[in-house]
Amino acid sequence: MAKTPTGDITTHVQELRAGAAGEGEPPVVVLVHGLLTDSLASYYFTLGPALSAAGMDTVMYDLRGHGRTDRPPTGYRLEHFVEDLALLLDALGEHRPVHLVGNSFGGTVAAGFAAWHPDRTATLTMIESEPPVATWATHIADGLAHARRDLVHDQAIEWIKERYGAHTARLSRTAARILQTTTLAEDVPAGRLIDDDLSALRCPLLAVFGADSGLSAQVPELEAKVAQCRTVVLPDQGHSVLVEQPGRTRDLVLDWVREHHARRSGAWAGAVG
Repeated sequence: MAKTPTGDITTHVQELRAGAAGEGEPPVVVLVHGLLTDSLASYYFTLGPALSAAGMDTVMYDLRGHGRTDRPPTGYRLEHFVEDLALLLDALGEHRPVHLVGNSFGGTVAAGFAAWHPDRTATLTMIESEPPVATWATHIADGLAHARRDLVHDQAIEWIKERYGAHTARLSRTAARILQTTTLAEDVPAGRLIDDDLSALRCPLLAVFGADSGLSAQVPELEAKVAQCRTVVLPDQGHSVLVEQPGRTRDLVLDWVREHHARRSGAWAGAVG
C-alpha cells in the first residue's frame, strides 16, 4: 500500500499487478468504491485479487475523505473526485486507457471520468449506480440529508448494529463523522453533471443491478441512450450486489474486460479460470 500526492490531498492506493502471464500488454482495471461507509477494502474480498490473478493490472484506492486518504473539510463535488482519479493515474505513470469499475457512488465517479476523459477510458462498469445526471443529484441530495440527520443519534446506530452487525455500525459512525466535519453532503449534489441524454458516455458500458433495487429501473433508458450498453439484472438481489454476489460480479467483470481489451489490442490473452 502507498500514499500518493494528488493535487490538494494525498491518496491511499493499492496496486495489484497482473499475477498471470498473457500475450501482449495486460489491461488495467481501476476499482472505485462507494460513499461514506466504503473504502478500497471492500474490493479485497470481492474483485481485486481475482482480477489480478486473471492477468489484469488492478488499481484500488480510497476516495477523498474515506479510508486512509486525506479528509479535507471541503472539496467534495463530483469533479473533485474525478480529478483525483486523473491525478492518481498520472502519479502512477499510467497512460493506458483504463477499464473503470465503480460500485454505487463509485460508479457515478467512474461515469464522470468516462465522460470527461474519454481518451483515458477503455470501458465503464457501473454496479448498482446512476450516471451523474439531474435525477441522480436529487436522489443523492435526499439520501445525504437523511444520513446526516439520522446518523448523529445513538438510537440509529444501535438499530443498525442490531440489524446489520457491529461492523456496519462502526462504519455508520465513521460516515456520521464525515458528514459532520466536511461539506460533503452539500458538495456532492452540487457538482458537475452530464446531459440527460447520456451522449457523453461514448465508451462500452456494462451496468449491473439487483432486481430488488430501485436502480434497476434505469435499464430501458441506459439501453436506449448508450450505444454500446449491456445490462445485467441479478434476481433476488438488492443494492449490495458486490458483497452478496462477488463471484457472479467477478465473472461479469472479467468477461467484459477480456472481451473489450481483446478488441482494442487484438493480441492480449489473460489467464482463464
